[in-house]
Amino acid sequence: MKWPSRNLRVAILAGIGVCSMTGLGFAAVPLYRMFCEATGLNGTTQRGLRAPGSVGQKITVAFDSNVAKGIPWKFQPERRSDTIDIGGRDMAFFTATNTGDHEVTGTATFNVTPTFVGKYFTKIQCFCFTQQTLKPGETVRMPVIFYVDPKILDDPDARDVQEITLSYTFYPSESPAVKAAAATAHGS
Repeated sequence: MKWPSRNLRVAILAGIGVCSMTGLGFAAVPLYRMFCEATGLNGTTQRGLRAPGSVGQKITVAFDSNVAKGIPWKFQPERRSDTIDIGGRDMAFFTATNTGDHEVTGTATFNVTPTFVGKYFTKIQCFCFTQQTLKPGETVRMPVIFYVDPKILDDPDARDVQEITLSYTFYPSESPAVKAAAATAHGS
């Protein structure tokens, strides 16, 4: 059996390399999303269906709200903080008011700090999972249902955390920040 010429072998290997790199490029966003969800990287929170149940210890959750330039909304938590049972289901409400003169659709990006506890903060339901459209002068009340996973107590780096801050920033739905966050969150 005669091997192909050296130039042909190099061309075939180069083609395989190009195809591999292209495939890796398309897979990067979903792989990064899965990595962030698994590790809580950069304060990425988890999604869940139900809380495991209270373990008898408490933690304080502070709520932070922001609006980006270009969205004429007043956005704030109804309460600035809440002391909750670790493992217990809890709910917080935020209100948003469109102070502009036209309908505006916004999307909330979110994170928690300290960032390394993101893997223990789980949302069951959140207004941040969908876009929000407000008419001029309209005010809406938006819930987030969440829990802090009891596994936080087994993590030597996280078990002494006394307060977690859940932060949201609303962006106009067409902004580059929202598109990038949506691509990361949805793997598009």
